[in-house]
Amino acid sequence: MVVTVHGVAQLIYSAICSLDLYINDTSGSFAWAAPDEQVHRFVNEQERSVGTHLFGRGMYDVLKVWDTFGSDPEAPEVVREFASIWATADKVVYSASLEAVETRRTRLERQFDPAAARSMADAADRDVSVGGATLGATALRAGVVDRVDLYLNPVVVGGGTPALPDDVRLDLELLDTERFDHGVVYLRYAIRQP
Repeated sequence: MVVTVHGVAQLIYSAICSLDLYINDTSGSFAWAAPDEQVHRFVNEQERSVGTHLFGRGMYDVLKVWDTFGSDPEAPEVVREFASIWATADKVVYSASLEAVETRRTRLERQFDPAAARSMADAADRDVSVGGATLGATALRAGVVDRVDLYLNPVVVGGGTPALPDDVRLDLELLDTERFDHGVVYLRYAIRQP
């Protein structure tokens, strides 16, 4: 097997999850996933390479606060920094029910087309990120993702929304790891293509 490199940019699926690989718990809470300053700073560095974010409705609803959140000069530097990164990135939201998007540099698409997402990444000079477990699962099943980045939190929640789909096999190559003071571990994997 070889690691496929399509172009300059990569299509990346990234998730902050529990050790048992859920993005939220059975009640839908993900409060346990809030990054501390050290992890937040690292996330900011990773997000700098992303030129376009692809979101499902749920992830967009969570993240759209960043269009104004963090703009207060009194906000912590790491928060202001992420707000700036968010503001300069393009965003595509896939939803059949959302009537309009509320954030800058954002367009609405009714249906996710994996081939179009792959083409977008192939034509881009900056990475394209897939956000949200449902959209990520669709992209992973379609075989269009180049890389999987996971932030494992030191908590087992016992159920919720899985970060990775059950019905897909991925052969991975570990590219990088990072361990943080409060127990979060970052894992970066390339997806090997036959």
